Amino acid sequence: MSELLNRRLALLGERAHLSLLEHCLHGIERECLRVTREGRLAQTPHPEALGAALTHEQITTDYSESLLEFITPALPNPADTLSSLDKIHRFAYSKLGNEYLWSPSMPCPLPAEEDIPIAYYGTSNIGQLKYVYRKGLALRYGKTMQCIAGIHYNFSLPEDLWPLLKEAEGFVGTDRDYQSTAYIALIRNFRRYSWLLMYLFGASPALDAGFLRGRSHQLEQLDADTLYLPYATSLRMSDLGYQSNAQAGLTPCYNDLDSYTDSLREAVATPYAPYVEVGTHKDGEWVQLNTNILQIENEYYSNIRPKRVTYTGERPIQALVARGIQYIEVRCLDINPFLPMGIDLQESRFLDAFLLYCALNDSPLFADNECGNATSNFLSVVKEGRRPGLQLQRHGESVEMKEWTAELLEKIAPLAALLDQSHGCTEHSQALDAQLAKIKDPSLTPSAQVLAAMSERKESFAQFSLHQSQVHAEFFRKEPLAAEEQARFEELARSSLAQQAELEQNEVGDFDVFVGSYQASILAISN
Repeated sequence: MSELLNRRLALLGERAHLSLLEHCLHGIERECLRVTREGRLAQTPHPEALGAALTHEQITTDYSESLLEFITPALPNPADTLSSLDKIHRFAYSKLGNEYLWSPSMPCPLPAEEDIPIAYYGTSNIGQLKYVYRKGLALRYGKTMQCIAGIHYNFSLPEDLWPLLKEAEGFVGTDRDYQSTAYIALIRNFRRYSWLLMYLFGASPALDAGFLRGRSHQLEQLDADTLYLPYATSLRMSDLGYQSNAQAGLTPCYNDLDSYTDSLREAVATPYAPYVEVGTHKDGEWVQLNTNILQIENEYYSNIRPKRVTYTGERPIQALVARGIQYIEVRCLDINPFLPMGIDLQESRFLDAFLLYCALNDSPLFADNECGNATSNFLSVVKEGRRPGLQLQRHGESVEMKEWTAELLEKIAPLAALLDQSHGCTEHSQALDAQLAKIKDPSLTPSAQVLAAMSERKESFAQFSLHQSQVHAEFFRKEPLAAEEQARFEELARSSLAQQAELEQNEVGDFDVFVGSYQASILAISN
C-alpha cells in the first residue's frame, strides 16, 4: 500500500475524524425503456400522470420519449437512496397501465429508426432546446444507440474532508482548488481501474439481433434472434455503443480541471465538417443545435464525469469553472436484469469502497501510453472479461486480469474496513467478499448468470428480458406505496405540469435568439 494512502487512512481512522465518512452522498439515476406487454418499444407519449419530464425532479425522460429516467436525491446512506429509487418505481408502476419497465440495459426489439420517438419537452425555449439537442443526437449517432439504458451513480466525499487532507498534506492553494484536484485524481484512478467494475457488474453479454440494423460486427449468433460474445461482460460499454468519429480526438486525460474544461469548451466551439455539411436547419426546421464536434458538453460520452450542481440557466462547464468539482458521476454501470431496480445495496457498498480507494490512493498524472492502455484494458474486459487467462496492460507489461483483480481487491479491503468502522457495520467488507467470490468463480458474475438463465430457459435475449420485466412489475405492483407517499408523488406530478405550463405561458424571446445566447454562454467563460 502506498505511503500516501496509509497516511490518509490513519488520519481518517482517528476517533475525531471517523464519523466524517458517514457524510458521503449517494445519488442514483436509473434509465429504463417503457415497453408493451409483448416486449416492444412503447410508442405512447410520456404518461402525463407521471408529471412533466421537463420540470419533474425525479421522473424524466432521457433520449427517447420511451426512455424513462428516475432520479433520487443525494443522501448520506445509500440504503435510503435505494429506498427512494424503490418508491419512484412503485409510483411509476401505478401509472403505467399495461406497460412494463424493460429490465436490462440493452434495448428491446426496436421499430424502424424513424419510428423511435424523440423525447418532447413542450414549447418553452428550454424545452425546445432539449428537443433539438436530441434531434442532433439522432442525426449524429442514430436513434438506436440512444435507446441503451444504464445506471449512473453519483458520489461525493464530505466537504469537511478536503480541508483536513489539504492541511495534512501542506497543499498550497484554496480549499476549492484542493477539492477539484483531488476529484480529478479520483477520476484518473477510476480510468485506471474501471475495467474491474465491468467484470464484477457487467450484465449485458447479449443483445437483440435487430439492434445492429444489419451493420457488420464480430458478435456470435446465440439463437435466431440473439447475438452475444461468450466471454463478454458489457456489450453496452463496448465499441458497439457510441461510435463517433467526431469525438475520436476528444480524450481529456484528466490531468487537471482546467485542461478538462478547456478540451470540452473547444469541442463545443469547433466546427466538424460532416456536421457543417448538414447545417442546423432543414426545410426551415432545426435539426441540430450547432455544427460543432459537440452540440453541448453533455454530448461527450465518458464512463465518469466531474460534476457540480448548476444554477438555473447555467451550463455544466460554467459551474465547474466557477465553483470547482462537487461530486463525480459514474456512468458505466449496467442495469442488472435480476434486480428490480437494476442495482442493490451490496453493489452500492462495494462502489463506495472502490471510489474511496480511487480518491485516497496515489494518482500520478497519466504517462505516455497510460491513457490509451486504460481504454484498451476497459474494452478487453467488456468484450472478453470472463475469458480464462485474459491479459491486460499495466505499466507497459502484460498482467493476468485475475491476478490484478485479486491484488486490487486486497488493496480496497482496508477502505471497506474503514467505511465499516465509520458506519458501525460490516456491510462494506461483506460486499468486498462477494466480489472476491466472483474472481474465484466467474459463473457468479451477472454477465455469466444472464447467459446461463437464457440457456436454462431456452429463451432469446428478448424473451429473457421480457420475463424479467414481468417479474419486476409483479414485485412493485403487489405492494403499492402507502397512501401518503402516493399522494406526495401525485402532488409532485401535478406541480411539475403546472410549472411547465407556467414556463410556456411566460416565455419571452425568440427560440433562435435563445439558442444563440446559449451557444455564446460557453464562449464567454474565462478562467
